[in-house]
Amino acid sequence: MSEPANPIVVIPSRRKATRLPDKPLLEIAGEAMIVHVWRRACEAAIGPVIVAAGEAEIAEAVSTAGGEAVLTRADHASGSDRIFEAVEQVDPLGRHDAVVNIQGDLPTLDPALPRRALGLLDRDEVAIGTLAAEIEEAGERTDPNVVKAIISCPDGAARGRALYFTRTPAPYGKGPLYHHIGLYAFRRDTLARFVALAPSPLERREGLEQLRALEAGMRIDVALVDTVPLGVDTPADLAKARAILAR
Repeated sequence: MSEPANPIVVIPSRRKATRLPDKPLLEIAGEAMIVHVWRRACEAAIGPVIVAAGEAEIAEAVSTAGGEAVLTRADHASGSDRIFEAVEQVDPLGRHDAVVNIQGDLPTLDPALPRRALGLLDRDEVAIGTLAAEIEEAGERTDPNVVKAIISCPDGAARGRALYFTRTPAPYGKGPLYHHIGLYAFRRDTLARFVALAPSPLERREGLEQLRALEAGMRIDVALVDTVPLGVDTPADLAKARAILAR
């Protein structure tokens, strides 16, 4: 293997969010949230950007804005399954050798972040690249909704190898804890292998899909970044995103 030469960006999106119904279609600064995410992904200038839509309304919003969307099955268990279906639809011959997965609820995403994740695939032994930021707020250390990345990383280094992901405060002892950011760069063959695997025991226990990859022996490297992008999961998050994008 070598560094990917022809990546593609895929944004999985579906309407069935329990805390914020119809989340991808909610209006922010005059456009649906999923359109803002698509624009941020295009600004990353990694490669073609497609939205893997679970419903026709999402696909229509993206196509109306000038983007490309692929309608996928509505019943996928995970975003990884959805992006794999979309990539197989648009690229059945496998020309794209890496897939960057950007979540569909990051309307203020810094376009540099997807590039950081993709850059981790510069080493043959790395199967997946992802991101983390040091936790600054004390309450996040014990919040189970804040996933912690346990990283083998030399002091001062900008990247390290993921050893585990957990919802508990870990590792123990003095030192930083890292907030995992759910943005991934997969090698194409890694993604195919990953979605073919059954959910692993630790994945089921922690409710964290990335543990399936670690249990299967896939190497995940993590780039350390300064801040966690705003994910829109609640009405309060939506208000923040609207305020930011109204400027």
